Amino acid sequence: MSNQLTLEKRTAKGKKLKALRSAGQIPSVVYGETEPMMTISPYNETEKVLLEVGYHSPIELTLDGKKQLAIVKDVAIDPVSRRIMNVEFQAINADEVVEATTPIRLVDFEKSEAAKLHFVPMQVLEEVDIKAKPSDLPEELIVDGSKLATTEDKLILSDIVLPSGVELADKELKPTTAIFNVYDPAAEAAAREAEDAKESGSAEATESSETENADDKVEKSE
Repeated sequence: MSNQLTLEKRTAKGKKLKALRSAGQIPSVVYGETEPMMTISPYNETEKVLLEVGYHSPIELTLDGKKQLAIVKDVAIDPVSRRIMNVEFQAINADEVVEATTPIRLVDFEKSEAAKLHFVPMQVLEEVDIKAKPSDLPEELIVDGSKLATTEDKLILSDIVLPSGVELADKELKPTTAIFNVYDPAAEAAAREAEDAKESGSAEATESSETENADDKVEKSE
């Protein structure tokens, strides 16, 4: 498995975590069937693995020489520096069905009639929660955009062909939930220009009316 990360146990917590981060380490917690375990790992190695797997692929953790399959539960990011501050892992079993958040990607839009008309796809649902065994978890879900033709067309949740062994986990999402819409950037730009021209004309008319009223007042006072 290419998604591998070695962790070490830690005792430091609270304010002492600042020193660990300064030393190039990322604090983490591994949740499982037993008590949560506090751990650390090198920043660069951890960041590389997280960028690759995200929230949807299993990671093979090594801790005290033992292997443990896990998925990323949460990642805390500093809002200013955008550096990873803390990671939460959820230990899983190879035969256990788990939930994961998986991104959705559009393919073959360039083959569509909409693309020939220079329309643009707009993604309204970027990811979805799924259920599967770790070995069946896909890195992404694919939806076919080759049939899109007009700005009235859209792709919905039921257009996703789920891989074998994979189910949608979010029961609140309806099959008709939109994933991608199509819009015409040229038409929208023209509509904005028309609206700007209308507002500009209205402002000029208001200014002219105010000027005329002021002139009338001056004449009457004379």
